[in-house]
Amino acid sequence: MRTTHFTKTYATSETTAAAARHHTWLAAHAQPLRQPALTAIGPKSLTFEWIDGRHAEPGDLPRLAGLLGDAHGIAWTSDLRSVSLNGSHTFRDGTPFGDYLPVREVALRRRLEQGHLPDRIALHAMLTLLEKTAEGPAAFYKDSNPRNFLFTEDGTLFTLDTDDLTLAPFGYDLAKLIATLVMTYGPIGAPAIDEALSTYNEAADRHDSRLGTTDRERLDDFLALHCVLTAPYAGRNGYRFGRPVPRPRLQGLA
Repeated sequence: MRTTHFTKTYATSETTAAAARHHTWLAAHAQPLRQPALTAIGPKSLTFEWIDGRHAEPGDLPRLAGLLGDAHGIAWTSDLRSVSLNGSHTFRDGTPFGDYLPVREVALRRRLEQGHLPDRIALHAMLTLLEKTAEGPAAFYKDSNPRNFLFTEDGTLFTLDTDDLTLAPFGYDLAKLIATLVMTYGPIGAPAIDEALSTYNEAADRHDSRLGTTDRERLDDFLALHCVLTAPYAGRNGYRFGRPVPRPRLQGLA
């Protein structure tokens, strides 16, 4: 019997409602991200149409980078144009949109407690780096890792998993994709990363010239943050290669 749907369960009704709200927002404001249809909402579950396909691989990086740049540009034009990364934003029902800084400040402090940062000096350095990146136009972050993209046999691309959705700078979610591709499949060469960044910027720039300005230094800042933030997941969820190595000036922090 052919599977036609997939049901995901959640711990609470609040997390269920949040995931459904995120799905609706992305459908309205980030149309390039094609999602499986949400067919039923239960008290602690969401049911989606079933999609057969494969997850993302390193060779898909250019296409995914262009998709993210396009989706972030459209979302900025549609709903995030007036949003500050240091301010607040709400969904249509009044629910707060996850902030960029507070969520990650908490996570970085937790990484110190978990032993993924050596000391408070390293924590201070990472918090300073996080604060430095909280500038420029606002995009969104939806945890772009290889498992959250699905390619069908005919090449159609779907995006999965709407559990996490927060504000973030342009380029931040691209860095998450690069970091998790490395953790899943191994090192990616600098030319491939540069090509992905250029493709991302070109796609974002088509919506406004202020959006396609992420340079390699800023991308490396994001990668350094993801290096620490994803550290607890090394060895899990297909992350066989550990966490990506940050650039030399930050190696002592991770």
